[in-house]
Amino acid sequence: QVQLVESGGGVVQAGDSLRLSCVGSGRTITGYAMGWFRQFPGKEREFVAAQSYGGVNLYYADSVKGRFTFSSNNAKNMLHLQMNNLKPEDTAVYFCAAAAKQFTDVDPVDGNEYADWGRGTQVTVSS
Repeated sequence: QVQLVESGGGVVQAGDSLRLSCVGSGRTITGYAMGWFRQFPGKEREFVAAQSYGGVNLYYADSVKGRFTFSSNNAKNMLHLQMNNLKPEDTAVYFCAAAAKQFTDVDPVDGNEYADWGRGTQVTVSS
């Protein structure tokens, strides 16, 4: 099990950028599929971006493709989500998540494939 803590959220205007971070503790995140999800008020969590366990493949939701970039820093046991050209509809709580098994492929968009979750960081984009 890994403990995940997100940071970097805030209140910005449309068109601005934010960089979210997620740091893991308790075990390495290297070799695990990792993801970012978000949750709108009263809605289910939805997939935002993910990285395969080898770090080779990246996946993005259509709504963020071209604006958000997933990156990882294995040495620091961290993930980042660079969010550019933010829109009011990006307003949500953002969570990072880790798959349960190392060196194992998962369906990147399926939240049930991830075993460990952070508590989230709020992103608010005003128009």
